[in-house]
Amino acid sequence: MSVKKKPGSEIVQFSDELKEKIRLGIVVSEWNEKITGSLLEACKDCFKKHGFKEEQIIVHWVPGSFELAYGAQLLFEYSNVDAVACLGCIIKGETPHFHYISESTALTIGQLSLKYNRPVSFGVITSETEFHASDRAGGSKGNKGEEAAMAVLKMLKMKEELKSDNRKSLGFV
Repeated sequence: MSVKKKPGSEIVQFSDELKEKIRLGIVVSEWNEKITGSLLEACKDCFKKHGFKEEQIIVHWVPGSFELAYGAQLLFEYSNVDAVACLGCIIKGETPHFHYISESTALTIGQLSLKYNRPVSFGVITSETEFHASDRAGGSKGNKGEEAAMAVLKMLKMKEELKSDNRKSLGFV
């Protein structure tokens, strides 16, 4: 039986030397700013709770969720960040536009980790209503901004552990 831990209930530990060098990026959608603003605050609070300083956290706003991937790419290329949390909110309307934006946003954000070999998290709420989105931005369902922060921290920790492991495999293990 597995037990899912509440996001943020654990602390991801980094060596002091590494922690001082890490730069964390956050790209936030302006669209649905009431929701995304809450995601941003939870994301930043989580990073700070883990001992990162304000100057280590680089925040940039983009017009909408569709632009999150390009915003993250720009952070990797010009701000020398080690990881990016992408935060957005897409609420279903009366047209199929919701599905196109949701799918393309998820796919392009997902490709960035592989392209840059750095963690990128998907902190994008896709919901039927603004009420459901609010539930996931600090309401009864937690906060996806905090979850996005934890995801990049855990992946940075995994990368640190694997890079420090000096064993080299021939691929048979």
